[in-house]
Amino acid sequence: MRTFFRLMPVLWLVGYLPATLAQTEVLADIAAGRNGESPGTPQLVGSQRDILDIVRTLAVRYGAGRRIMKERDTTKLQNGRPLVWIIPQVGYSRQTGLLGQVLGNVAFRRPFANVSTQISTLSYTANNQQILTSMLNYWTAHNTWNLTTDMRLMHYPQATYGLGMYTTTDRIINMDYQYLRSYVTLLRRLASNLYGGLGMQLDLHWGIDSYDDRRERLAISRYPFGVSGRSVAAGPTLNLLYDNRPNSINTLQGFYANLVFRQNLTRLGSDRPSQLLQLDVRKYVSLSASRPETVLAFWSYNALTLSGNPPFLDLPATGWDISSNTGRGYIQGRFRGKDLLYAEAELRFGITADRLLGGVVFVNAQTVSQPYFTRQFTDSPHRFERVAPAAGLGLRLRMNKLSRTNLAIDYAFGIEGSQGVYFNLGEVF
Repeated sequence: MRTFFRLMPVLWLVGYLPATLAQTEVLADIAAGRNGESPGTPQLVGSQRDILDIVRTLAVRYGAGRRIMKERDTTKLQNGRPLVWIIPQVGYSRQTGLLGQVLGNVAFRRPFANVSTQISTLSYTANNQQILTSMLNYWTAHNTWNLTTDMRLMHYPQATYGLGMYTTTDRIINMDYQYLRSYVTLLRRLASNLYGGLGMQLDLHWGIDSYDDRRERLAISRYPFGVSGRSVAAGPTLNLLYDNRPNSINTLQGFYANLVFRQNLTRLGSDRPSQLLQLDVRKYVSLSASRPETVLAFWSYNALTLSGNPPFLDLPATGWDISSNTGRGYIQGRFRGKDLLYAEAELRFGITADRLLGGVVFVNAQTVSQPYFTRQFTDSPHRFERVAPAAGLGLRLRMNKLSRTNLAIDYAFGIEGSQGVYFNLGEVF
């Protein structure tokens, strides 16, 4: 997630490199196929180098190999034992400024199943944002069932710009609030690579304070729901997932589609009823048999409000997907509306023959629906009137050659002078 940039040079200087590399080591198992097979191609991995190889070579050269580097720990997972590590980190993003973070991970594997993970983070940012997250991805034996949870507790003051595509960055509205997210989903395998199931989602905001440089705001773009005080949206979800990617971290080919229908219900505590639909589709095509890591990747992310009026902070917005990765070229929350359509294409390629350094070029485009001003804001016609494009390029530094985990450093620019540098451990999508 780009929000939590792994600032590797700083970590190396303060002695955290071994722990950070341990994180990328376990990703080789996390990215494994359905039967726990390694995602790498043997003939390719043997000719590749990663940061771990370089550090190990330097350590041996200076006689500190045994002190600095440990053997790869992923054999623990093959023996059924959990792998646990805690990693201090620092980071930066436009919406948080400089941040400090402690990351705790637990990885384990049931017989003939994908690796299960529990990932927790505690962060504090220069913008006085406090963030506690905990995410579980649990697979039963033979991948029959999959249980996922996404829990977040945040104090997250940030800027917003209003609804629709005609907002400007010189008219900022500040919002300060506390946020509790609780998402639970249980999926069962229906067929090869196909899963279906049910979930429950809760979004609770309280202490909401919206203001500009003149006064407190009780409505933003004339939308009054969830702008001040407290807001609740809670309801069941219907989920359908198809994923045949052999490596979810950095795949060379495959297809991914995730459909989520959510019904917010007043009997479960929601302020008002609403229906939402989310569709996330990704396609990966390797363009060369001799250089299979030359990949053309496509991403379509769409979030629609089918009926009702969700709270303002729960409306679809730039950079508020589950991984906070949509909209490179724009700050988080730059565009917000009842409906969001997003598309991206990225060309990935190697630069050095040993795959240590790679590059990407990408383009994306997003649009949100224009607000429909009626007395109750009901029956929006989903009007899309303007598109915000962006483009950029980036470097990839190979952190782990088994899982093909990269440190991503991207620069992107959009319209009206919008631009930014973005960091990610792993590919953006």
